[in-house]
Amino acid sequence: MIINTGSREGITNPPGNPAYNASKAAVKSLTESLANELRDQAISHVTAHLFIPGWTYTGLTGANPLEEKPAGAWKPEQTVSYMLDRVCHGDFYILVPDNETTKEVDQLNIMWTAADIAEGKPALSRWHPNYKALYEDYMKDGLAKLHE
Repeated sequence: MIINTGSREGITNPPGNPAYNASKAAVKSLTESLANELRDQAISHVTAHLFIPGWTYTGLTGANPLEEKPAGAWKPEQTVSYMLDRVCHGDFYILVPDNETTKEVDQLNIMWTAADIAEGKPALSRWHPNYKALYEDYMKDGLAKLHE
């Protein structure tokens, strides 16, 4: 089993950290291709998975052992436990929530991002001033539909 660590930012590409976003987008693309190649090899029992953690409070995120974990973040153990559960279910995309962003919000953001391309909207329209109200309505309606 191969598990590569991606990021939400490699999928939704928010402004502010383009080098990180690009590197995580490359991890996504590479892992998708790897999973496809492994699946097509009849003799291979190796699988590939894309681990997409939510906000996780670690030393890499500036965690200080003397500080309390922010309420929105998950502990590394929670994130890994979620990942292992999803791998056991055979998931390829392991989109991990946190205490601030639900899986449903992530899914809606990913769909909005894909729609930028499919519908010919401006790049990163989610942050474009002309699309702010449309995005907010989209999220409100999308979450309402999910909870019906």
